Amino acid sequence: MPRAGTLPTVLTGVFITILDFFIVNVAIPTVQRDLHAGAAAIEWVVAGYGLAYGSGLVLGGRLGDIFGRRRMFAIGLVLFTLASVACGLAPDAATLVAARVAQGAAAALLSPQVLAILRTAYSGPAQVKAINAYALTMGLAAVFGQLVGGVLIQADLFGLGWRVCFLINVPIGVAALVMTGRVVPESRPGGAVRLDLGGTALVTLALVATLLPLIEGREQGWPLWTWLSFAAAAALLLAYGRRRHESPLIDLTLFRERAFTAGLLTQLAFTMGMAAYFLIFALYAQEGRGLDALQAGLIFAPIGAGYLAGSLLAPRLMARLGRQVIAFGGLTRALGLTVLLVTVAWDGPVGWLVPALLVDGFGMGLAFAPIMGTVLARVAPHHAGAAAGVLTTAQQVGAALGVGIIGIVFYGGLPGGVTQAFQHGLVYLIAVTLVIAGLVQLLPRATVTVRA
Repeated sequence: MPRAGTLPTVLTGVFITILDFFIVNVAIPTVQRDLHAGAAAIEWVVAGYGLAYGSGLVLGGRLGDIFGRRRMFAIGLVLFTLASVACGLAPDAATLVAARVAQGAAAALLSPQVLAILRTAYSGPAQVKAINAYALTMGLAAVFGQLVGGVLIQADLFGLGWRVCFLINVPIGVAALVMTGRVVPESRPGGAVRLDLGGTALVTLALVATLLPLIEGREQGWPLWTWLSFAAAAALLLAYGRRRHESPLIDLTLFRERAFTAGLLTQLAFTMGMAAYFLIFALYAQEGRGLDALQAGLIFAPIGAGYLAGSLLAPRLMARLGRQVIAFGGLTRALGLTVLLVTVAWDGPVGWLVPALLVDGFGMGLAFAPIMGTVLARVAPHHAGAAAGVLTTAQQVGAALGVGIIGIVFYGGLPGGVTQAFQHGLVYLIAVTLVIAGLVQLLPRATVTVRA
């Protein structure tokens, strides 16, 4: 049974893993100067984390199913904290890249345990509230990551400069680890379960083969190796599908549940739009509006305020509207982005953007938690870790795919200026949010029946 501190403890773990995905963006210029790093090394400071994180999530979730979710959560916290120390003390770019890869791998071990713990430790209305709190935490970490980074670098705590962006994880990680042993319940399925090593290798390699070209392809102009990598990923997944094992890494029967499959597609589309939006909005704020890192971070605040309001309202609307609250969130986002498109075209003061950003953030908040609740609603407890791993993997694949596509759209419009490129990106994002409203109709009518 969960205790009073269970929820904040596990949410602290997921907060720092998502925060570290975004906080480093603001630190990149000072890291490059301090470590005399080249463009390729700096790119891998970001990409190395994302690749290790995204490709390891399914395995991390399955390890929690086998060895215990609290145990894997605690091990992930320890490794993430140690990797953060290595990042903060890195004497050169190569060390920093290696430490970031280790950070991503630790995050992949830690992150899926959170959803699995929430799915097994809570039930009924308490589970709805817990998953909504999870979505709220993830969204706020993503929205405010650049703001937190800007504040920390501006403050220059103890003269550490960019290094404090990583070292701040140490006291947080230690505190969360101490609390884990006291308030987080252990859970694992009964019976002997073996890790499918062959299946693990196939799925992990397939994810690497999918994510690597998505992360690197646009920068390199989509050379031949990127398409060969996609083909290899498809072949590896096909080989996995034809395997038979008593304890598969991913039980393919999960995908027979319509709520899981349709919800997963909806989640993929949602994260495609969200990650792409944060990227081009940050570029527009700094290059199009001339804001510095801290000011650009502050302009994300209205999105965060809207997201907070939408997340808090979502459980009540879910109880009344069911799946259509996700569609409503998508349509609300489309409205906010349309207003933003018109406002950007007017090229007025930055403050004019605030109403559109509030509406956009509100739509994000309405949609995010109900999507995750829908995906996990009918998953059996003994598959909770694997399902959480698949869900969080879909988030990472969606984010990488969205960034890859928006890069083509945004940089294709760049000859006309940053503002025009941003407008092109907004048109694409409006289309993606409308697709979400359509995908929701594939969900069963009564995927969540509890009331918050």
